[in-house]
Amino acid sequence: MQRMKLFAILLSGLLLGASIPGYADENDSDYDIAIDLATMLQSARSVIGENQELINNPAIGDKGLTGAVVQARAIEKFTKAKGGVAPDLQSDDLKSRLLRAQVEAISHVVQENQDTINQPDVAFKGFVPAVFARLVNEEFKHKMGEEAEIKVTAPPELIRNRKARPDDWEIEAIRNDLSSPDWKTGAVFSAVAEKDGRPAFRVLVPEYYGEGCLACHGSPKGELDVTGYPKEGGKVGDLGGVISVTLYRK
Repeated sequence: MQRMKLFAILLSGLLLGASIPGYADENDSDYDIAIDLATMLQSARSVIGENQELINNPAIGDKGLTGAVVQARAIEKFTKAKGGVAPDLQSDDLKSRLLRAQVEAISHVVQENQDTINQPDVAFKGFVPAVFARLVNEEFKHKMGEEAEIKVTAPPELIRNRKARPDDWEIEAIRNDLSSPDWKTGAVFSAVAEKDGRPAFRVLVPEYYGEGCLACHGSPKGELDVTGYPKEGGKVGDLGGVISVTLYRK
């Protein structure tokens, strides 16, 4: 039980504390859309993180953590992060359509995993924030892949899932910009750049290790953490991950 509680704490804290500041002179609507998509993903992921102990409680069957519940809580967190401005999910403009597809993906993934979430007599379910985010992003791509994509990636040496590997453009931006000593902590990287041969507006939102991350990602480097992965030797404030948003341009 202690191992399960520790694991829940680690996962709920992993990469959830990053801020998403923009720039005062940033007026590109594509930028605003990308930031909102990243914020919604972080909001939903934090709901799953905060409920790890509940999800992994073997004594409880039905957790009441339905797709509708997670979706509603994610929207609440998003609204708080945006200074009280709720997302517009009803309009026909691009931002509304993408956010609507994203919150539908959030609900869909949670509903599809109800048997796992509610499985009795099993402690660790494997339905962790990172897995949840990947599934949401895959569902979102299935719905909106012609217009936008979202991925949670990281510096290549920190990747634990091959599906999350950064592409060449992401690697260059991570190494030359986000990892630079001169890069302002929390600052977002954005640029017009091709992806898969298509013109696109691309945004990278950095996320950093907090104290709760270090039991899995800290020292000593190489020691296996509670999930069975070798620790990376990271420190508080190190770049641990990146939310990569791509908006395709016609």
